[in-house]
Amino acid sequence: MAGRNRMPRYPVNNEPHGFREGPPPPLPRVHGPMPLHPIEEELAMQHDEIRRLLADNRLLFEENVAIKREIAAAKEELHMLSQAIPKVRADKELKARELIQNGLKLEAELRALEPLKAEVLQLQSEAQKLEAVKQEMTAKVQSLSQDLKHLQTENQQVPTLQAEIDGLRQELIRARTACEYEKQANAEQMEQRQAMEKNLVSMARELEKLRTELERRSRGPGAGAYGILNGSPDMGYPGVFGDGYGGEKGRYGTGPWASYEQHGLPRY
Repeated sequence: MAGRNRMPRYPVNNEPHGFREGPPPPLPRVHGPMPLHPIEEELAMQHDEIRRLLADNRLLFEENVAIKREIAAAKEELHMLSQAIPKVRADKELKARELIQNGLKLEAELRALEPLKAEVLQLQSEAQKLEAVKQEMTAKVQSLSQDLKHLQTENQQVPTLQAEIDGLRQELIRARTACEYEKQANAEQMEQRQAMEKNLVSMARELEKLRTELERRSRGPGAGAYGILNGSPDMGYPGVFGDGYGGEKGRYGTGPWASYEQHGLPRY
């Protein structure tokens, strides 16, 4: 910015102008007429020096004008910057205020979210519990899958089992038929036994009547004719009705009907 629109201090051909440190350069020798008087030579030298000073002054003037232009441009730029700085400051302040407001809003939102932390923690614990339940259900599903495979394998054996069940059912039907037949046979045997018991009871009654009749007759005048039935010891064998009518142990003595006297007829 400082070197903008500024002319160089010396020409491009680097010819010396103006005052310089050290002795002045020697004048070029010109082949011509003989030198004039020393005063005229000194005047000529002064004229040359004046021309050089004028050239240097012109150059300095141009440089001064360029510097003034640069200063004016710098002042204008400073003026523009001075006008822009408040705007920049205002923008910065506005942005800072916006940032502060946003920070306050975020703080308020964070404060409002404080009660939600407990809910978040609870949800996290519930999520962990659900994960555990998920793993447990996955294990159960795997177990059920294995059971299902086992059941499918067993289902493949269902026809064989069904055939076995049908065979067992037929055997059960045959066993039931045989059992019914046996029940009927037992019923017939029971009827036969009851009939035999009735016959035995009737026979026992008849025998009782006969025994009574024999006792009645033994008390009469013809008792000696029935001595054989009394089981006399002289005969060598006991009587049919025990040890005699007077010394019998029971109604039927010790014969095969004594059990019926004590316990009655058997019941089936």
